[in-house]
Amino acid sequence: MPPPAASSRYPSPSQPSGKSEVTDLKSQLRQLAGSRAPGVDDSKRDLFKKVISYMTIGIDVSSVFGEMVMCSATSDIVLKKMCYLYVGNYAKGNPDLSLLTINFLQRDCKDEDPMIRGLALRSLCSLRVPNLVEYLLGPLGSGLKDNNSYVRTIAVTGVLKLYHISASTCIDAEFPATLKSLMLHDSDAQVVANCLAALQEIWSLEASHSEEACREKESLLSKPLIYYFLNRIKEFNEWAQCLILELAVKYVPSDSNDIFDIMNLLEDRLQHANGAVVLATVKVFLQLTLSMTDVHQQVYERIKSPLLTLVSSGSPEQSYAILSHLHLLVVRAPFIFASDYKHFYCQYNEPSYVKKLKLEMLTAIANESNTYEIVTELCEYAANVDIEIARESIRAVGKIALQQYDVNAIVDRLLQFLEMEKDYVTAETLVLVKDLLRKHPQWSHDCISVVGGISSKNIQEPKAKAALIWMLGEYAQDMSDAPYILENLIENWEEEHSAEVRLHLLTAAMKCFFKRAPETQKALGIALAAGIADFHQDVHDRALFYYRVLQYDVHVAERVVSPPQQAVSAFADTQSSEIKDRIFDEFNSLSVIYQKPSYIFTDKEHRGPFEFSDELGSTSITPEVSSDIVPAQQFEANDKDLLLSTDEKDDNKGLSSNNGSAYTAPYESSNISSQMQELAISGPAASATTTQSSFDFDDLLGLGLSTAPAPTPSPPLLKLNARAALDPRAFQQKWRQLPISLSQEYSVNPQGIAALTVPQSLIKHMQSHSIHCIASGGQSPNFKFFFFAQKEAEPLDYLTECIINSSSAKAQIKVKADEQSTSQAFATVFETALSKFGMP
Repeated sequence: MPPPAASSRYPSPSQPSGKSEVTDLKSQLRQLAGSRAPGVDDSKRDLFKKVISYMTIGIDVSSVFGEMVMCSATSDIVLKKMCYLYVGNYAKGNPDLSLLTINFLQRDCKDEDPMIRGLALRSLCSLRVPNLVEYLLGPLGSGLKDNNSYVRTIAVTGVLKLYHISASTCIDAEFPATLKSLMLHDSDAQVVANCLAALQEIWSLEASHSEEACREKESLLSKPLIYYFLNRIKEFNEWAQCLILELAVKYVPSDSNDIFDIMNLLEDRLQHANGAVVLATVKVFLQLTLSMTDVHQQVYERIKSPLLTLVSSGSPEQSYAILSHLHLLVVRAPFIFASDYKHFYCQYNEPSYVKKLKLEMLTAIANESNTYEIVTELCEYAANVDIEIARESIRAVGKIALQQYDVNAIVDRLLQFLEMEKDYVTAETLVLVKDLLRKHPQWSHDCISVVGGISSKNIQEPKAKAALIWMLGEYAQDMSDAPYILENLIENWEEEHSAEVRLHLLTAAMKCFFKRAPETQKALGIALAAGIADFHQDVHDRALFYYRVLQYDVHVAERVVSPPQQAVSAFADTQSSEIKDRIFDEFNSLSVIYQKPSYIFTDKEHRGPFEFSDELGSTSITPEVSSDIVPAQQFEANDKDLLLSTDEKDDNKGLSSNNGSAYTAPYESSNISSQMQELAISGPAASATTTQSSFDFDDLLGLGLSTAPAPTPSPPLLKLNARAALDPRAFQQKWRQLPISLSQEYSVNPQGIAALTVPQSLIKHMQSHSIHCIASGGQSPNFKFFFFAQKEAEPLDYLTECIINSSSAKAQIKVKADEQSTSQAFATVFETALSKFGMP
């Protein structure tokens, strides 16, 4: 059966079937335009609703523009609103049609009904057509002087819209001065708030090219004006109160009495029901008292109760936001909140994101007085049906154990987790037991007695298996089955897909061999042979290194791979103190929620002004020294500050070339590089000695390799791209994201110190060695440089901070690299180039 003809199909009730229905609407609107019959407004409403619905679903109904304007001649405010909505939608895209609206909007701006006057003025300012700016001046001037506060409120917002359409017109009409007068004398709080918001935006934008605007902007932070707003703050709505409080944060008080006066005025705002007002008030209190240590601590005590109340009384989303700010405060002053730990216990009906944050807070506030109660509560969560929360609770117990001195009860609880016979519980516990043994080796006997009974077949997660293997190698002398468990794992080498586990297997086999050689001889031979043949580069390199260091000298190998065990005093923190301080400075913002400074997740144009650091305020972008140097790049001062003011003094604590991972076998000893160099440069004579001292390890381990392999040639020096180029913004982004690969100190030769009169001399010299400078600064005796280089034929960057003290003839460098495995090679190239500075 053929489909029905187009004329017989039924149109969709939600959209017109074609142009004919829009044409029908147009004719019906035209008929009603001049009619004054009873019920006409009801008919117009139905037609207007159709037009708005079509417009909403994306159908072009601009053809009825004229008819809609003609039908707007009514006193029905509902029709007015729909007409204004239609006009505002099509005016910007149809400037010519917008001219049709000017007359009726200007007429409505003089209507007797203040609601219609306000709506018409808002619609008139929302046309956003530059050619119609001249028609806005009269209605806006009248609106600012209107007797009704609603109209004045709309007019103030209209001035800001006019400024964005034509700034010069707005300034020439002296509207900012009018807004300032309204702000100081208007009786309506909403008008005052709108004036403040509009003036802040206008003067901030004008301040870049107008001294008068700068003065006006600064006047908003004057003492009389701040007190004027704070005295009237109860009259404002929540949005306006937050606006005023943000202004108060920027105010610099004259003395301590000034601070106490402001805090007394805002005391009752801490009891406000709105969380935004409370957080804004808390920010004012914290910022005002930063220089007053005792008062600052009392502020923590005072704000604690309101914040805890908001956590328990709001929605999950509000609770999470408040908890995020509380977490920031807890990290800064855990002792203040130590007695309130029960407020952070998880409730069964809370979402997972709130529970995770509460677990972090319990970890942060744990101390000697509350550890037992907190750990007891966390152990209950280990049996939670939510596996992720169970994992987080176990990690929290482990973190508390690592930060406490008396861990008797915590160790017992952790070992009890291993008896729960749940895979994910066992996996998380093994990782934490490994870290615990690294910090508290005295608990090895108790832990190993329980861990020794765990079957490696039941552990599938790579991190957990790696932790178990680490313990098998580290405490092989205390675990009777350690060599045989390792042998079984090594025999199943091909089935293990994780490179991390294979790396740990190699190290554990070596450690076990030094402690129980007869039982581990065969397993070590199989592991080295399999590792050398492995396709993963790290596994292959480690196995080959172990083989060569064994061949060189067994005692050296033992000192390198299995040195005397030392307790880890502290694990690396994931955030530097500077990052935490920046987040604290951005209190009551998304930075606290994301736990990142705003410059990381916001575009440059929205970052706002950034304060220069005192340490690097004199550092400048390096000018072009010659045509071959990096092309001159222009970027804004705040970018320069972000690039150069990042203090990395905490970032390199506890970090190694494995990014500070707690679960990578710690084979990177300080002895290794020197031992590898000895192996690499050994000649035939050394090879003969090695063969004798290694007791024929090739035959002993059954590798089937030559007893006297050819000496490995020295690896070639790293080759750099002489014409490397790097955008400063890319440099700054990488400098923030990459960890420090290495930090070293060099001695600078006397000739170099003598030549270092200005930074440009060293810049030219380093450029000749394919190391380019992107920023420099300082003066004698302290010079600071930021260099970059690129690996030849590969898009891999090396970023270097170099600080030279000419009085001590020392140079401190920090290197960050895309390819961290070659950081040492680059550092060698850098040192070589630096050593030649000033030489003829």
